[in-house]
Amino acid sequence: MTSHDDNKIPELLKIGQKISLLPIIHGSGQFAVTVRRWMLEHSFDCIAVPLPASFRSAVEAAVLELPRPSIVIQPPTTRLTAEHTDWQLNQWEPETDEPDAATCSYIPIDPCQSVIMSIRAAMGEHIPREYIDLETDPFLPYATTMPDPFAVRHVAPEKFAAAVLPTIVPPADQQTRQRMVHMAWRLHQLENQYKQILLVTSVLHWPWIRDAYSQLVSGPDGQPKSEVTASLELPDDDDVQEPVRYAVKNRTLMFLFGELPYITGLYERARSELEEDDDLQIDGVKELLIAAREAYRRDLGNRARRITPLHLSKCLQYIRNLSLIHRRMTPDLITIVTAAKQILGDQFALHVAELANDYRYSEAEEEHTALEEVTLGIDQARLPDGEIVSLVNRLPGPPMTWCTLELKRRPSKSEKDQWKYRWNPYSQCSYPPEDDRIENFRTRVFERARSIMGNDLAKTEKFTTSVKDGIDIRDTLRHWYEKQIYVKVVPPSRGTLDACVMLFDSPSDPRDYPWRTTWFAEHKDESTLSFYATNYEEEMVGPGIGLSVYGGALFLYPPVVIQDIWTDARLDYTETLEERLVAAACIHSRGKQIAILSALPPGNGFRKMARRYRKHLVHVPLNSFSDEQVQQLRTVHVLNGSEVRSYAEEFIRKV
Repeated sequence: MTSHDDNKIPELLKIGQKISLLPIIHGSGQFAVTVRRWMLEHSFDCIAVPLPASFRSAVEAAVLELPRPSIVIQPPTTRLTAEHTDWQLNQWEPETDEPDAATCSYIPIDPCQSVIMSIRAAMGEHIPREYIDLETDPFLPYATTMPDPFAVRHVAPEKFAAAVLPTIVPPADQQTRQRMVHMAWRLHQLENQYKQILLVTSVLHWPWIRDAYSQLVSGPDGQPKSEVTASLELPDDDDVQEPVRYAVKNRTLMFLFGELPYITGLYERARSELEEDDDLQIDGVKELLIAAREAYRRDLGNRARRITPLHLSKCLQYIRNLSLIHRRMTPDLITIVTAAKQILGDQFALHVAELANDYRYSEAEEEHTALEEVTLGIDQARLPDGEIVSLVNRLPGPPMTWCTLELKRRPSKSEKDQWKYRWNPYSQCSYPPEDDRIENFRTRVFERARSIMGNDLAKTEKFTTSVKDGIDIRDTLRHWYEKQIYVKVVPPSRGTLDACVMLFDSPSDPRDYPWRTTWFAEHKDESTLSFYATNYEEEMVGPGIGLSVYGGALFLYPPVVIQDIWTDARLDYTETLEERLVAAACIHSRGKQIAILSALPPGNGFRKMARRYRKHLVHVPLNSFSDEQVQQLRTVHVLNGSEVRSYAEEFIRKV
């Protein structure tokens, strides 16, 4: 390491001439990138690892298999020894805050752990690693609330450490103080073997390691001792058991990683493809939302609402505002899912939550060691033999707060099969809130058709005393040389509208819409409804609740009793589902006009059919209504009897 390179390391982060300290926050991808950059910019011939030597073989074997995640667990030492076999009654002692003897300590083999990154980079460059922490059993974690790690993206590590330094208090427990002294002593020993040493340690530890080192080097006549170094007796290592390496169940990786598993996967992708990864904590949220949109579309198909860039922009803005309210620079999972739920609904939020826990490199490859699998939870793990043990992290990040967010979950396949088996084929009815929405939409289509009918009869005349139905700009400009204003006169529409045909998917494939039926009105505000839709039995969402999607529908209002159009022999001459709906509207409509809602104007075949019954089709463009509204209206929930309405709301999820 040259003198020019040596000057690049700030004096604040150096101990003497040979030791450099890099304060980090555990579990942060941004600090892991900073560690890698430091090791590339500076030359070190030794990496001091703040872990006990007993973890060396298991941790380095696991690092070699990255990006496959794993966990290294050190079981507690059995406390029943020969000297305690007399079983005499002892005096009662009050409870302490120390963890139970059955608590296991563990090291997360997480690509976004800065210590793991330093080991990984050192192994890649063949730099010696020295494990300098004290062997302890049990292990007492030392963590507190810290600033958002994303700040180090724009602030140098030494400035970040200096800004945090006034808030760092000395460790309260004796074990942590002994660990600081032991690591300082080991660093002092390593100075005799290496020229440039790097220690990547927690931002909460580095001032006390530095202080302990200064006291060790200065001797008895040095500076006054601090709380940490009040007693410089070197502690002894505890007797510990050999750590064991395990694989981690995919769906519980959230409890292992410091970052979201999806974001961790993006860091690994950037590493393998040599992409820029400085802003992945922010850009990864955008990629997460885009990937969730694709999964949402694949899952719901034509039932999925249209998610535009504007929707995603509003969602990101919501995420930013929530993060600022919580005094964070980067969002956590609860913030992302809450914003997705509020902006885009439960279904999309569910896909975001599931995808956030997806880590693309979780599967073991052929050259990887076969490992037994553990299931992680909140500070707990279920071992392969079924035993549940408490866990404590030796590389603890900021304390985590677990929140509750209510999302209506997706039913499992076994539940769907059970609900389908119990379905009573002789009883079905609609869901009243959806009835109200579709009837309101039918009213709007009628109003839009009446205005179109009136526009066809509009006339233009010169302005005299009244602007009538508005100024006709076109005729006014056309007769500009006359210096006269022309106004529009729209006479009242003639005739009545009592039939409306809605073609949501045209042309329709009969194989996609096997369910065809006619529903009659339950009260005077409902229409007689004939429609074709997808099979509700294939999409069960709750006990006695099926989900279907309209392909097309015929509304007759005021309601009338008619023969089921799908069994009416008078309509057997029609060839398509759309033709049968239009022909049924022509037969049962009492007015001369029929409103038809479709993406394209009705063709010559439909108009010829209408003239046969002396009817006139009034086309209402489907794109005159929002895609989101149309997609929601197409969704219909079928209930297995009116009694299901009492609890249907608990299972029906809004798209």
